[in-house]
Amino acid sequence: MRHARMLALLVGTMMMAGAAMAADVEVRDAWVRGVVPAQKSTGAFMQLTSPAGATLVGAASPAAAKVELHEMAMEGNVMRMRPVPRLALAPGQTVALKPGGYHVMLIGLKKPLVDGDKVPLTLLLEGRDKQVDKVEVSAEVRPLTAAAMDEHHHHH
Repeated sequence: MRHARMLALLVGTMMMAGAAMAADVEVRDAWVRGVVPAQKSTGAFMQLTSPAGATLVGAASPAAAKVELHEMAMEGNVMRMRPVPRLALAPGQTVALKPGGYHVMLIGLKKPLVDGDKVPLTLLLEGRDKQVDKVEVSAEVRPLTAAAMDEHHHHH
């Protein structure tokens, strides 16, 4: 009985690892911007790299009612945020999901996010074979000021 349970656990673990590898995407430095008490939405940010190329086609999280891919862009003199249906990851190029650019938007937060908490995210990635794989990510909640510090750091 014990061996069957261990085998099932091993097979389950291998299947999860296989899903992450099948998408062929490396996720680094995943984090979520902290919120003020009544705030119901926030952004998630990370670095994505796909050696063979892939497309981010969606995301989900139990922490929010709705999760969307968004882009911030200047239109004239106004910074606008809009949803995007997909985001291409060129082979070998790192795509930064960051404040002021592409990001994952968590809408309708189910509870306040506390600095240091981990927010589970599921990224939906379409490979060159058109198969959509799920990649599980744990993103740390960082202070509300982290975005300003991060942006300041990258402009120099």
